[in-house]
Amino acid sequence: MKYKESRVLVIGDLHEPFCLDGYLEFCQEQYKKHDCNQVIFIGDVIDNHFSSYHETDPDGMGGGQELELAISKLSKWYKAFPVADVTIGNHDRLIMRKAMSSAIPKKWVKSFEEVLETPNWNYTDRVVYDNVQYIHGEAGTARSKCRADMMSTVQGHLHTQCYTEWYVGQHFKIFGTQVGCGIDHDSYAMGYAKRGKKPAIGCAIIINGSTAINELMEL
Repeated sequence: MKYKESRVLVIGDLHEPFCLDGYLEFCQEQYKKHDCNQVIFIGDVIDNHFSSYHETDPDGMGGGQELELAISKLSKWYKAFPVADVTIGNHDRLIMRKAMSSAIPKKWVKSFEEVLETPNWNYTDRVVYDNVQYIHGEAGTARSKCRADMMSTVQGHLHTQCYTEWYVGQHFKIFGTQVGCGIDHDSYAMGYAKRGKKPAIGCAIIINGSTAINELMEL
């Protein structure tokens, strides 16, 4: 459906099943508050802690248990936002990377839609709407990426950053937006960041590709 005005809710990294309680309700509130008509998950919808290339918690869940819990918790997001784009994040693709390093052909690996039971979500590396690119953001910050590409850029990945910065020239006006995230900082899966900065729990709303709004959750 073509809307007269594009109003995109951009949801931060979830890292299910380690998402913060209340973040779903917060995102639903922002969707209604800003009269949104489109949803983009900015990546890392699942954590895959059990399969991390870094040290995993020996007292944590096994792979099957963590995946089933992630699917169960994602089902609530899918019910709330049944049609959405998902920019694939580094945690999302962990299993794909493990398969590749084991020389397993892609044909043996199920799609994200099948595994996570979200058939109407579009999993992709990058989407562009209204001349704004939406990516997960492993390449750096939104402020650096938008200037490198000379294109307004919205991204996640950096859990502690939530902002919008504008860059204006003689013949252009672009912005870089970091969305924030929805992670539970106290979960064992986030142990690697325990001594780092507190995550910025938030989301973003992009209107007609020309207005960017950051919303931070009250904690």
